[in-house]
Amino acid sequence: MTAIAVAEDRTTANEPVLRTRWFTARDGTKLVAETGGEGSSRCVVLLHGGGQTRHSWRSTALELIRRGFCVTSLDARGHGGSGWSVPPNYMLEVLSQDLKDIVATFSSKPVLIGASMGGMTSLHAAGTAGIAAGVVLVDVVPRVEQTGAARILHFMHGHPDGFKTLDEAADAVAAYNPHRPRPADAGGLVKNLRTGSDGRLHWHWDPNFFRSSDLNNSHLLEDAFYELCANIHVPVLVVHGRQSDVVTVEGIRLLAGHLPQLEVFQVSGAGHMITGDRNDIFNAGILDFLDRHMPAAPPLA
Repeated sequence: MTAIAVAEDRTTANEPVLRTRWFTARDGTKLVAETGGEGSSRCVVLLHGGGQTRHSWRSTALELIRRGFCVTSLDARGHGGSGWSVPPNYMLEVLSQDLKDIVATFSSKPVLIGASMGGMTSLHAAGTAGIAAGVVLVDVVPRVEQTGAARILHFMHGHPDGFKTLDEAADAVAAYNPHRPRPADAGGLVKNLRTGSDGRLHWHWDPNFFRSSDLNNSHLLEDAFYELCANIHVPVLVVHGRQSDVVTVEGIRLLAGHLPQLEVFQVSGAGHMITGDRNDIFNAGILDFLDRHMPAAPPLA
């Protein structure tokens, strides 16, 4: 697997540079990531949740780079700028293999930070290949609450005909996250949408994703994840949104029974979408974990 830098992105003169890199997966699927902070002795890989894109990590990625980390924020196959599997194949093992192959291009083991689907991918890759220096699970554990998981799937399968305007898409997000104030400007959703051949706006992910993935029935993977935990000896942190309907204290307790080194960081005022609800607190929590276990090189001047 090779990577080629193709573009740079810096919103202001004071922000770190983010470079766009392309990877080619084993089956030929093109995967895109944003990277920054090259040259640091400690790398972090950010893996978004189902239906999201790498752009959901932007503020976290920039903060990590400022603090001296090398960051790779990946669009999972079937999401954002990455290619769609042909034929559709989004099994957890495939997502995990993509991650393992990308990490194989690094000079050192990274810390894997994954939200929901990205967390499950991280846990699988860490448990099957020992590729991680640490793992952060963002509101996901092997025992997820099926009511909350079903609500996510309902949202992701909703609006198959797309949206006429950004405001219509923003209304759908607001209905899914009623505890979060609806932004006055819906422009932040642009990178999570694509314009279809019908001229309408569609979510920037392959609608076949969960139809061809075992993550559609994640509860069937629970025991397999617990078995993989026996192979994970690095620090692990669960970041839990206190208002989450996907992860419960009981689910965390069950995981801790298989990962004695497990740490927990609770985020008040946040649901399952922690980085969108309380990004400042989230950043502080993961930076504390990283500073204690895997400190970066000195921050950039």
